Amino acid sequence: MKAAVCDNYGPPDVLHVADVPRPVPRDDEVLVRVRAATVNRTDCGFRQGKPYFVRLGYSYFTVGSPFKGISHPTCRILGTEFAGDIEAVGSTVTGFAVGDAVFGVNVGRFGTHAEFVCVPERGPIALKPAGATFEQAAAVCDGFILAMNSLRPADLRPGRSVLVYGASGSIGTAGVQLAAKHFGADVTAVCNTKNIDVVKSLGASRVIDYTRDDFTRNGETYDVIFDAVGKLSFRRCKESLRAGGRYIATDGFRNIVLGPWTSRFGDKKVVFPIPPRYTKQDLLFLKGLIEAGKYRPVIDRVYPMEQVIEASRYVETQQKTGNVVLTVSRG
Repeated sequence: MKAAVCDNYGPPDVLHVADVPRPVPRDDEVLVRVRAATVNRTDCGFRQGKPYFVRLGYSYFTVGSPFKGISHPTCRILGTEFAGDIEAVGSTVTGFAVGDAVFGVNVGRFGTHAEFVCVPERGPIALKPAGATFEQAAAVCDGFILAMNSLRPADLRPGRSVLVYGASGSIGTAGVQLAAKHFGADVTAVCNTKNIDVVKSLGASRVIDYTRDDFTRNGETYDVIFDAVGKLSFRRCKESLRAGGRYIATDGFRNIVLGPWTSRFGDKKVVFPIPPRYTKQDLLFLKGLIEAGKYRPVIDRVYPMEQVIEASRYVETQQKTGNVVLTVSRG
């Protein structure tokens, strides 16, 4: 089968498309013919191998040892999100059948930048939402689940206000939709000029263009500040939080310490939901929202797998709107 292969850590140019052995599903797995996948910041981070400890985590998740991946990647094929058709099922699989159209996330295992990937039946995989294309289905899972993991403990509800920083990215577009349409909160979104209309269409009541205004200096305060791109800090946001407010981080290991510290001292808290939980229940909930017209995918660009280098370069500009999709198998 064809796959986008990464044999060394480095820039996008280390990627190349090659022939690799087709995987064989275990008893509890399904074999998915991948029709579409995404390139996201997780893929880029592990491909770069930076910061250095990422290599230890990459190795641990893929082969169970934190040290084998120090010099080179232990998993040659990146990609976590996918949508496609089930090609074969393991002997104990009962929830899926050959020919089913599915979508999901291959958590900690990667491998979706390929024509075929094996996925555990009990993992975050479900039948594709009715009416969604493979590209749309592949583009929703990771951002939605990470945003839901973050917002669930934030006590959002009607009458409460949330600011979503980085509102036009994968996690940000999911966060705006969930906060406004599911939790019923009043949403202020922060993004750049080109994405203002997109973010408004997702449910934001107000949009701040960060190229013109700094939300930390306008005197407004919020019950929740959701940093969907990991570029802020609790210190910078603290004065923009109301009493009892919460700063929700999606990146920055300093927040591992700040979370427990602020839970004991002060009335403004840091929430850093790690490790993220990817569950079949969340995926089924997302499927229902999409089919009810209450959640929609946001896709910036679509590339064929043969252009994975160009797709990765674009993701690394940190200017993508929503998601970048790879089309893989055809026919």
